[in-house]
Amino acid sequence: MPTPPVPDLEELLAGAHVVSLPMRVKFRGIMERESLLLQGPAGWGEFCPFPEYGDAEASRWLASAVEGAWQGFPDPLRSVIPVNATVPAVAAGRVPEVLARFGRVDAVKVKVAEQGQTLDDDAARVAAVRSALPGAAIRVDANGGWDVPAAVEALSRLADLGLEYAEQPVPTIDGLAEVRRVLQAAGTPVLIAADESVRKESDPLRVARAGAADLIVVKVAPLGGVRRALDIVARAGLPAVVSSALDTSVGIRAGLALAAALPDLPYACGLGTVSLFESDITTDPLVADDGAIRLRDVAADAGLLEQYSATPARRDWWLARLRRVHALLQVTRG
Repeated sequence: MPTPPVPDLEELLAGAHVVSLPMRVKFRGIMERESLLLQGPAGWGEFCPFPEYGDAEASRWLASAVEGAWQGFPDPLRSVIPVNATVPAVAAGRVPEVLARFGRVDAVKVKVAEQGQTLDDDAARVAAVRSALPGAAIRVDANGGWDVPAAVEALSRLADLGLEYAEQPVPTIDGLAEVRRVLQAAGTPVLIAADESVRKESDPLRVARAGAADLIVVKVAPLGGVRRALDIVARAGLPAVVSSALDTSVGIRAGLALAAALPDLPYACGLGTVSLFESDITTDPLVADDGAIRLRDVAADAGLLEQYSATPARRDWWLARLRRVHALLQVTRG
């Protein structure tokens, strides 16, 4: 299917809403998540690249938002998507409180390698999850926060608690390959998942060609939309985990569309992050029920958009960013 043209800027601006949603706990160092929502003829799209991302990288996020709001999603193969709980880098004593927001789950992703924390902190957090959910699949996510020796040490220790896989333990593809090789040689049963080495690389398939990962984490917005993500998974030839980028229910809807359209879905998806927000932009948020989310469309609520509207200064910042990124996307699509 050919890539559809980018809508005119005026059309995007006419349906643009900038919101700032409070978080229940600090995640990626923030307590409020800003997002620009777009309403188009096919529904809603979300443009929410983190502020530090450059315009070129952000253009893929805009392409994804345009797909959701102007093109719609591929036909689904399944209507119920299993999801994991997400435990931020909180103190171990707060783990039960965080898990309680997700209800019953069979898989948990635990953030580790937080700046200013220690391996002891990570081990205590993972142990608290294991204690609360003895039978759950636990995966850890370091967001590239370790170097190779630290990753090997940490994963060798955490493996005793039973890990399904470790997500992006080190920042580089060569580093991932080295960690994977050392763990395999030592008989340490921890699979390696690549996240940033897929979505932040100019060539998202290089990690697969390098044999640097056992599976890949795919996020719709950073990869440019559901259809492009499906193509990347098909060409990578590795099992895929669908995850989110701390999205509202609008962005989660796109993630669910990807998970619903994949030929195989071997792992619970990281799409339960709406539970980390104090509120959402819809009265029917996409949160897990009994460890899964049922596929359905969502629409932003006018009252919630108004209640959580960003300050005028932040709205201006996001609209200026939208204008720049739109111009860039038009050039690349042209």
